Amino acid sequence: MIRTMAIGRDHQVKVGQSLEQIDMENYIWTWVDFSEPTDHESELLTSYFHFHPLAVEDCMHVLQRPKLDYYEDVQFLVVHALDADTLDAEEVDLFISNRFLVTYHNRELEEINQAWERIAQHANERKIWSRGPLAAAYTVMDKLVDNYFPSLFMIEDELAELEGLGRHESVEELMKQVFALRARLLKLRRTIVPMRDLMYRVLNSQHVQGKGEHTAYFTDIYDHLLKLTDMLEADREMTADLRDSYISLNSNRMNSIMKTLTVITTIFMPLTLIVGIYGMNFSYMPELSWKYGYFGVLLLMLLLSVAMVVWFMRRGWFK
Repeated sequence: MIRTMAIGRDHQVKVGQSLEQIDMENYIWTWVDFSEPTDHESELLTSYFHFHPLAVEDCMHVLQRPKLDYYEDVQFLVVHALDADTLDAEEVDLFISNRFLVTYHNRELEEINQAWERIAQHANERKIWSRGPLAAAYTVMDKLVDNYFPSLFMIEDELAELEGLGRHESVEELMKQVFALRARLLKLRRTIVPMRDLMYRVLNSQHVQGKGEHTAYFTDIYDHLLKLTDMLEADREMTADLRDSYISLNSNRMNSIMKTLTVITTIFMPLTLIVGIYGMNFSYMPELSWKYGYFGVLLLMLLLSVAMVVWFMRRGWFK
């Protein structure tokens, strides 16, 4: 699907015209959005707009890393949207010149729709139409970056909840949840960090036309990405701390169990020795004919057990 928005010289917005109806000379600037384009529609990038073949090739082969390229009077940006359910990145390609903005994406994105509605509602205001396509490009990227926050906030809520479950669930279950959260954070990192690097390049580039008056706006996006990166790293450190805590807790529990089993085994070792000696089937064992031999051996075993328990207590084995 292709949709168009044209800002006329009378500062009125015209939406829904076909490409054939748009005469670039009669408009201040135009936004053309390719959403889930067909093969025929994709060919218009070359046949109608005459974009550089390398840029068109990048549009056809997803998923590209966020980047900024310069082709004569057109800047080509690859940015990423975020699927809130799977945390997978969705590529959005932007062609920016001083007369038009072309966005290209293989899935319908709510962020693009929100940016479209915002520009359509306010395009007749001077602060929008005078800034041209770069203002629309900023709005698109701002919406994309804003959509990163809810996913990260959700993970932070799960981390806070996970901290409170430490006394109620098994260590194995807690470890599974921690590693699942770390995997999701890694997915987010693969989207957020490249976008941060891209925005840094945009801010420091000397080739982006008309960027000077928009620097404050792109700086705002960059600040959001820095905040997201800081939150992301803090959450990764928290999951690492939780992982180490659960591993230590599990080790302490295992040590406690092993110590208990060791004490029990050590107490029964001499008793087993005595029982083993008197369990031998020799004919001439003096104690076997003693009238009180059975009770004497039981008493000896009891005294040995008590003595070993007392000795272990003094050694601090039960602390």
